[in-house]
Formats: sequence, C-alpha cells, structure tokens
Amino acid sequence: MLDPLSLSINEAWKYQGLTLPNPAVGACVSDANGAILSVEAHKKASEPHAEVLALLSAYNLLNQTQIRLDSSEQIHNFLLANHNGIFNSLTITTTLEPCSHVGKTPSCADLLCRLQIKRVVVGCSDEHKIARGGADLLTRANIEVEILDDVRCMELIEPFLLSRKRAFVLFKWAQRLDGTIDGGTISSLKSREFVHQIRSTADLLVIGAQSVRDDRPILDARLVNGRAPDVLILSHTKKIDRSIPLFSVKDRDVYISDNLDLLEQYRYVLVEGGARAYESIRDRVDMHLCFISPSTGGTIRLQNIKRKILHQNASGDDIKIWMR
Repeated sequence: MLDPLSLSINEAWKYQGLTLPNPAVGACVSDANGAILSVEAHKKASEPHAEVLALLSAYNLLNQTQIRLDSSEQIHNFLLANHNGIFNSLTITTTLEPCSHVGKTPSCADLLCRLQIKRVVVGCSDEHKIARGGADLLTRANIEVEILDDVRCMELIEPFLLSRKRAFVLFKWAQRLDGTIDGGTISSLKSREFVHQIRSTADLLVIGAQSVRDDRPILDARLVNGRAPDVLILSHTKKIDRSIPLFSVKDRDVYISDNLDLLEQYRYVLVEGGARAYESIRDRVDMHLCFISPSTGGTIRLQNIKRKILHQNASGDDIKIWMR
C-alpha cells in the first residue's frame, strides 16, 4: 500500500506537462488513523490547486455529498462556510509547500490555517519568491508542519523551475515494444489526447523538416479543443510545401530555420519527430516523454537515449514514461 506522499506524487505526474507556468503538485488527505480520504492534483494553470481539490474531495467523502465547484475561490468560500471543524483531526500531505500568496487563485496556506487542519506534511519547500512562506503561516497558526525534502518532489517541479529561467524543452515520441518509431500511428487514443493537451499548453512545437514532408501533419490540439502552439521546422532549406496542413492553422506562427535561436523567445517547448529531429536538439532537451505501445513493426529506432526514469504509468493501452 502506498503512503500519502507517494500517492500524491503519482497523481501529480498524471498532469505533468499540463500545468505550466505552474508546477505539477499532488495532495492527499488522511484521517487520524491514516486512512486515505482523497488524492488530487493540480490539473491546469489558473484552476484549483491540489490542496484545495483534496480538501473538497475529503469533505464530500466525510459528509456523503457530491459538491462540485469549478473555481478555487468558490471552493475556498464553500469550505470556510461549511467545514464545521471536520478538518481539525486530519492531515494533508502535499508534494509542494502550500502557497502563501493570493494570485489567480487564493492562498492555500491561508485556507488550511482558517480550516485549522491538524497537520501538514510537505514534500519539498517552495523557493519561489512570491509563493513561498506557506509553512511559516501554518506554524504561526499552531498547525503541525513536517517538511520532508523528498527528491521525488523536487524532480516533479523541475519543469516549473527551469521554465522560470529559460525554455523548458520536452522531447516526446511513441514507440513499439521492439523500439520502432515509424510506420504510421503507434500510440493509443488516450496517449494522443494527452499529447494534444501538452500541445495546447506549450508555447512552441519543434519538428524536423523530413517528418513534415513525410507525414504532412497539422500539429494542432484538436483532440482536446485546445490552442495550437507556434511551430519551428528545423530545415536547411526554406523549400517546404506550404499546402501542408500545419501552415493553415489560425493564430499560430510557423518558422523554418536551421538553428535553435528561436527557443530563447519561449518558455515551454515541445519537440516531436524522429531520429533526425532528436539529434538536432538532444543537447537542449530537459525531459523525455515516451509512449510505449504493446505492438511491434517498423524499422527505425531512436538511438542513444539513456536517461533516468522519473515516473511511469498507464496511458490507455500504452505505458507513459517520463525521463530526465
């Protein structure tokens, strides 16, 4: 049986790549006997934080209700008006120190103080100059705080930390059990939907010219009705057929270049494509995301990808693996 922090970490990884410019965060609420009441994660920037969602889910379980609220402010106000002290004996475990500031969402640390939760277990401290300080607020409110400094929680927020300084670069590919990456669609619909969610969050999508010529892609986020990112085509020549669908997507810029200078203008860069694209950008890649399909076939394989596995979980029929 997984402990509350591991449950929180696993839940947060389900939404890795989708929360930028916010960090991926998971939270778990447990009772005085250690029974798990809820496990939630932050899903998208500007939407409720993990702690807020976990508190509402725990409230629903304890009160046998099905309250559903969309915004952080609505959840905060509801819990403050209706908690009736049910959190006083509970523990919340969160992968990142609860935020202390009021931004697009209210302060999680302030909510926990006002609900007078008994204990807060923090996977790692928040060093962001605006959001940090939540643990101090909780301590001053006589709430027990334990900070674990768990390396898994630091790994979870690496994309967020890097994107605060420069472009965070994610290389994504799909392969079969035999390692092949060519020969048509490989990954499941659920995996492709996840990639479209990432496209909708990313600022720039980088792809090799040969993949563009061979596949004639559109590179949008239509499977999730999302926003299409700008596109950089890596090519030694400007001669690319402009009737290829990616050029006709509205509200996007498409660049053709033989270098990566454009990356400096963006904060979240997704790289798709095959072996040539990877070789062109491998030294700039921060994380790898691989979808492994339970199939065989094809002839081309990516070479020399030796990285530490950070997390893996199911994605439809596929395995989704995050690597650094």
